[in-house]
Amino acid sequence: MARKGLFSASPEKKLTAVNSDDAPAVPQRVSPPAFATRGALGAVTRSIDELAARADAARDLEARLTAGETVIDVDPDIIDPPFIADRLSHDDDADFRTLVAAIEARGQDSPVLVRPHPKESGRYQLAFGRRRWRACKVLGRQVRAVVKKLSDRDLVLAQGQENSARANLSFIERALFAWRLEEGGYDRETIMSALTVDKTVVSRMISVVKKIPLAIIEAIGSAPTTGRDRWVDLATAFEAGVDIEQVTDFLASADVQAASSDERFDLVFGLISNPPVPEEPAARAVAKKAHGQYWSTPAGVRVARVSSTDRAFVLSIDKRNAPGFGDFLLTQMDRLFETYSNEKKED
Repeated sequence: MARKGLFSASPEKKLTAVNSDDAPAVPQRVSPPAFATRGALGAVTRSIDELAARADAARDLEARLTAGETVIDVDPDIIDPPFIADRLSHDDDADFRTLVAAIEARGQDSPVLVRPHPKESGRYQLAFGRRRWRACKVLGRQVRAVVKKLSDRDLVLAQGQENSARANLSFIERALFAWRLEEGGYDRETIMSALTVDKTVVSRMISVVKKIPLAIIEAIGSAPTTGRDRWVDLATAFEAGVDIEQVTDFLASADVQAASSDERFDLVFGLISNPPVPEEPAARAVAKKAHGQYWSTPAGVRVARVSSTDRAFVLSIDKRNAPGFGDFLLTQMDRLFETYSNEKKED
């Protein structure tokens, strides 16, 4: 009988990132009262519950993959990243700095998973835990790791499923990971298992990456709050015909480089939706029309980003600073529009 793979399961019950026969039981969450599921309060509750459930799923997956294994301390300098990249974000973002501070204060709570390097003796290759590994490297301390023999397929499955469970990759990062897996010769079944999505979603992800030049995606970055639909719209625009050189030069301009990743996406979308007049350089024209306006609370918390062009006014709510505020705003739209209409009549 052939040896079962790392992620194999009996026909009666399929193991996924959130269920396992071997992992320790995860306490069931009590559903919130019915009245808490409505309106802005309900949106906040759902957001918190969803994040907590995903965190539980990630811990469950890690427990299953590292069950019965010994945790050892490894020099981070002898660990190499996964052979298929899964991130566009840099290690200078606020979340990473928070992780570094947490590990410095209380140590590394969860071990990373590595395998003996398949080509270099005495080195290891990371399966998951890249940010924990990078944080330990920044701090100059040993990284707590579980060493496990993994095939290439097992490694990408562990890498993809752990990222999916944690939900800390943006849509475009997941799409790039799917595309890189396909380019690496992996079949759709493996990609679906790694990302825990169905065939239709995988096809859409890969389609987006194929339509937008890789250099432009990388220049825009992870765009953590920009979802699938907006990337699909951008891909459709590129498929219809876009001046690639103009967009590339635009993204290289100082104003656009200074913007956040989500802002760069908005600026590029504004550029191709409303091309500037020939007399004015593209970067200066669009950056002047659409760059860098924010709305903050009286306490100074930045809640919304505003991007405005001649054809569109985009209001992006930062869900990390104001979870549920977007849903609440939608419930107030009728009243706001009525106020706006009345004021227009008075004018």
